[in-house]
Amino acid sequence: MFKSTAKRARKSIVLIWAASCVIMVPQAVVMECTSLMPELTNKTSLFTVCDEHWGAEIYPKVYHTCFFIATYFAPLCLMVLAYIQIFHKLWCQQIPGTSTVLQRKWKSLQCSAQAPGPGESVKVRTSTVSAEIKQVRARRKTARMLMVVLLVFALCYLPISVLNIMKRVFGTFKNTNNRETVYAWFTFSHWLIYANSAANPIIYNFLSGKFREEFKAAFSCRYLGTSPSKEKRVRGRTSTDSRKSVSTQVSHFDNVSRISDQVV
Repeated sequence: MFKSTAKRARKSIVLIWAASCVIMVPQAVVMECTSLMPELTNKTSLFTVCDEHWGAEIYPKVYHTCFFIATYFAPLCLMVLAYIQIFHKLWCQQIPGTSTVLQRKWKSLQCSAQAPGPGESVKVRTSTVSAEIKQVRARRKTARMLMVVLLVFALCYLPISVLNIMKRVFGTFKNTNNRETVYAWFTFSHWLIYANSAANPIIYNFLSGKFREEFKAAFSCRYLGTSPSKEKRVRGRTSTDSRKSVSTQVSHFDNVSRISDQVV
């Protein structure tokens, strides 16, 4: 089973940056600046355009086709496959400790029968049901967040990918008379790429309670005068209490599961 570690994360980051640089090297080599008004070349750079000059027509077609596959199509396919599997596990599969519907039906009866007193029975039943509901909600929130992130990525990168293929591979805009509209579309498409990066924190803020808590903790430490050591102690105590609560709820789940198996 794959295990995520800090060492593997560092290697992945280095590999991603190296691959990105290699992919962009050909484009950097063929970029040249030309002036739309040669008579003003030595006076101003306002009418200068930087564009690709490959020489032969086959080179930009091959490069930009591979660029489209490597930077949009292949990553999108991999993300769709991976996110579908994650979504299925988070949304559709049942939570450990509640493996069958029959176990859920027997929970209330078995807790009442095995608990030492009525008060303890109600407490156990309430904690198990509450833990189950919280887990279901957390898993489904995560699943929704993944789907939204994937959809935003696909929509934000689609326009520039399609426009590049149309321009570099098919030569669609060579003889167009409405260049202002073409430039506007390219500008808007490039803006969408940056908007995708800006939208991700907003998505996490709306769909992830953990992200909101960590965001508040990071900024409250700096701007509200809370000392970092005190903040860490408070978060440490909160984390310890949460782990104790989760451990108690898991033990309740195990007890209920064993009781249900005996009855069945």
